[in-house]
Amino acid sequence: MSQEGWRALSSREFDAKRALRPPKKTLVLACVLFGLTLLTCLAAGRQFAVSYANNQAASFDEFGRSMVLLYKDPMALLAGLPFALTLMTILLAHELGHFFACRHHHIHSSYPFFLPAPTLIGTMGAFILIRSPIRSRRALFDVGASGPLVGFVLAVPALIYGVMHAKVVPGLTNQAEIAFGAPLLLQWLGHFFYPGVAPRTLLMDPVGRAAWVGLFATSLNLLPAAQLDGGHILRSLSPRVHRVLTRSLPIGLIVLGYFGSGVWYFWAALLLLIGFLRVAPVYDDTPLDTGRKIGALVTLAVFLVCFMPVPILNF
Repeated sequence: MSQEGWRALSSREFDAKRALRPPKKTLVLACVLFGLTLLTCLAAGRQFAVSYANNQAASFDEFGRSMVLLYKDPMALLAGLPFALTLMTILLAHELGHFFACRHHHIHSSYPFFLPAPTLIGTMGAFILIRSPIRSRRALFDVGASGPLVGFVLAVPALIYGVMHAKVVPGLTNQAEIAFGAPLLLQWLGHFFYPGVAPRTLLMDPVGRAAWVGLFATSLNLLPAAQLDGGHILRSLSPRVHRVLTRSLPIGLIVLGYFGSGVWYFWAALLLLIGFLRVAPVYDDTPLDTGRKIGALVTLAVFLVCFMPVPILNF
């Protein structure tokens, strides 16, 4: 079939779906997952609140005790509200950025789905499913960039609040069961509010820790490969470079995992897996306009200030 034929077929399929909203049953599923994720994030948030109150780093033991409270004493989890609400607001804003960008370009997508998980941060993130073709490079950029930028805008004031209320705990990293790295943005804010103090000696309050998770999630999504947000942005700029990085970036993450944090092994494996997924064709190959090219530079800057070569120490 010719390119024009593919475009006509895509247009007919798209017009048939254009008036459709996500099915109501998926809204029910999205709400259930949101509620479950709120519970696991409350448990994670209580752990961070207790650790902050006791001038201690995060602890798996304390997190385990918080998980038990889900059925023993749910009201005790209210201490985790600042963390849970901050993190889930950032993640929801990220996914709604994608959702409304899809609506703007008449792309059929699902509601945002959260992933509850018994992890130290209470979740594995959130996502939306795109159910119709992204027909132009400009739409591809808008869908890819909207989520990280909106989430970042909300994460920054939360991080500032967290840094302003942080405690200086000498030797925090050395005595920690698990310690968190410091992205450039956190380092800059730490030096501004606490001159001469090493950022890794700052014990963040639960709101600041939720913002840290939001920045980490933003950097992961902006990795320039496959069907991640950064992959969409890069593909809208150069499909050829996108193909090259999709194949080579997992190698770089394996190297980071060897010399830095083992968490990168998981992401290398994930990129290898999704790198084999078929990428839907883009029918309108019109290059990005100047405004979107500037937006691409902005997303690159966001990635650089959020990215941490060693996000989790002692792992």
